[in-house]
Amino acid sequence: MFKKYFYKLENIIAWAQSILAPKQFIFMSSILVGISSGFAVIILKTFAHQVYSFATYINGILKLSFINSILPIIGILLTVFVVKRVLGGTIEKGTSQILYAVAKKASIIPRKQMYAQIVTSSLTVGLGGSAGLESPIVITGAAFGSNYAQRYKLSYKDRTLLIGCGVAAGIAAAFNAPIAGVLFAIEVLLVDVSISAFTPIMIAAASGTLVSLIALDESILLSFKRQEIFDYHFIPYYILLGVLTGFVSIYYARNFQRVEHIFAHLRFSPYKKALFGASILAVIIFIFPSLFGEGYESIKILSEKDPGQLLENTLFSSFRNNDWVLLIFIGFTMLLKVFATGITLGSGGNGGNFAPSLFLGSYAGYLFSKFLNLTGLTHLPISNFTMVGMAGILSGLFHAPLTAIFLIAEITGGYDLMIPLMIVTSISFAISKRFEKHSMDVKPLVRKGNVFTTNKDTNILSTLDTNSIIQTDFLTISPDESLEKLVDLISHSNQVIFAVVDKEMHLLGIVHFNNIREIIFNNFRVKHTLIKEIMTPTIDVIYPADNMETVMNKFEKARVTFLPVLKNGKYYGFISKAITLEAYRTKLKSMTIE
Repeated sequence: MFKKYFYKLENIIAWAQSILAPKQFIFMSSILVGISSGFAVIILKTFAHQVYSFATYINGILKLSFINSILPIIGILLTVFVVKRVLGGTIEKGTSQILYAVAKKASIIPRKQMYAQIVTSSLTVGLGGSAGLESPIVITGAAFGSNYAQRYKLSYKDRTLLIGCGVAAGIAAAFNAPIAGVLFAIEVLLVDVSISAFTPIMIAAASGTLVSLIALDESILLSFKRQEIFDYHFIPYYILLGVLTGFVSIYYARNFQRVEHIFAHLRFSPYKKALFGASILAVIIFIFPSLFGEGYESIKILSEKDPGQLLENTLFSSFRNNDWVLLIFIGFTMLLKVFATGITLGSGGNGGNFAPSLFLGSYAGYLFSKFLNLTGLTHLPISNFTMVGMAGILSGLFHAPLTAIFLIAEITGGYDLMIPLMIVTSISFAISKRFEKHSMDVKPLVRKGNVFTTNKDTNILSTLDTNSIIQTDFLTISPDESLEKLVDLISHSNQVIFAVVDKEMHLLGIVHFNNIREIIFNNFRVKHTLIKEIMTPTIDVIYPADNMETVMNKFEKARVTFLPVLKNGKYYGFISKAITLEAYRTKLKSMTIE
């Protein structure tokens, strides 16, 4: 029955494509992709919330605090089982795969990512794994956009645009924050988008948000109603918070990478690694229950009047009303979050770092403001600092200050905190960027040697294949030949540069037509001059393994229009700067989203 309706819908979309203008079809497609991403959010968020509610009920009624420790073990083991038995043994994690698909794979994302992320992350995070659902949501939305575009044979530019639509809709639906969704898609993933491309992305974000508003209980989402009026007298403290969140972002990024590295090199079977990691996670969650799942409930508690609730049903419940014990508990929870998340993902679970960044930021903001208040130095609005701290960590980890500013502004229901948000996010971003060149999204690509940056030229050059522009049909000449032979070659070809090689094809030098222009009109010198007398040494050479950025740097350094290519130590051909630039321009045109 479901297939029947699905095929009917496909036929309707195909019919619409035949009668609509290309731009109109993209607008319609952005709505469909946005709605699909919205429903993915509903499934993930609802499941995660129901499991959290179940665990809370068990703890509150039956006083079985250990249930919070058992569930993550079950969730991670089930995730590994699904990956091995259903998903072919592997699953790509993290939004870096979207960047790689856009830059290297013509915006083609595997079909299985439309459901794989939903299944695995709901098991991991829903059952208490200390990670976030936003990264799986983003990947799912991107997969919807890519596969929709493939199904209706859309161009690379349109595929990339619909990927952006899916990403924007996913973030927008997850937080009821359409502006943040649009900014995340553009600031983090689609680094170069023309103004006209904003419209489909905005339509998709609005569609995803609308689905979320209609079908999802608002209590499931991260939102705040309580905030205090901004007082400019606290600006110096917001500056200090920006510095703190910047360094905390660095702490998180580096330690997360260390934990992942340790688990990646464990010589355990997938199930043993999952059991080992999940057992460590279980102990951490038993002592610090706030690390269970996404952690959004504890963020809400921090912003309310009674944060002591965090100590209920813990080993420290007797200190519920002790502010200093609560502060120490929050400090340790904040420091351990990176290890909880790293273990969750490293041991085989699936999730992301978006929610952990908000968790970390709220705890950092609360810790900073509450500590100063307890010392009697000042009286800071703790709820404001808790919320602004989230923007600071998000900006520092993902190098996305605009997304951070507008996300917190939207989920707090207003823009009263705009000035402190701008101060904290900009300082945090500047500090993080100073010590961590790449964001959390880009780091996995860097480790694999696939550097993707916000530098558009570098990204485009990285997509070009050096071998595709090497010209191997150039005529060569021997050093002992006379200039007369070279003149004959020039007259019967379009070449202006010749490689001088020996019998084994070792490169000895080069001869450029411009350098011998005066000599070739002197008949005597033409007959009695040998090639080895006029050849010039090579300034630099290129190897087929060189990437295009290296090639362009060599052209810039040598200040020439042709460079010889060596393969296995022997002459192989030439690369022309003009052909290289033409390949760059062609790729630039194809990658520009209009």
